[in-house]
Amino acid sequence: MLIRHALKIGDIGRITYLHGVLYAKEHGYDYTFEAYVAEPLGQFAKRSNARERIWIVEDNGEVLGSIALCEVSAKEAQLRWFLVSPELRGKGVGKKLLNSLIDFAKEQSYEEISLWTVKGLEAAKNIYIASGFTLQEEIEHLVWGSNHTEQKYVRSVSVETLMSVKTA
Repeated sequence: MLIRHALKIGDIGRITYLHGVLYAKEHGYDYTFEAYVAEPLGQFAKRSNARERIWIVEDNGEVLGSIALCEVSAKEAQLRWFLVSPELRGKGVGKKLLNSLIDFAKEQSYEEISLWTVKGLEAAKNIYIASGFTLQEEIEHLVWGSNHTEQKYVRSVSVETLMSVKTA
């Protein structure tokens, strides 16, 4: 298994496909979720921002996961496109990706990382909370073919916070 930062031909499509197929199978999302992933991911790929990074999990040439950090402002970054394929879940890959993202946010002098997820993704919620994120906001609405409660989690980025999470 390899975790890389450089995008290759096919990565945008594969990351979008993985999100679409897995979220449809596991949570009943429709095709509009793929568009929700594809549009900002395409914009991310076009930017050349040293304060942003994507991590792509590859095994035997196949993309099996991703996570990215996108700049919101000089002080805030957003975690995006966090996904680990079922065959890699429970092996520490998600935790490794998230820790790498947090370390990178610190290196880039962000003060805060935010992320949006949906209620009911218990494994994701647990990894976020274990990594120092706290729930800040909830919005209920019809999206991706059904009603969902979107949740915003936020985490402070500081040396002290990083030390306490890594020792936990």
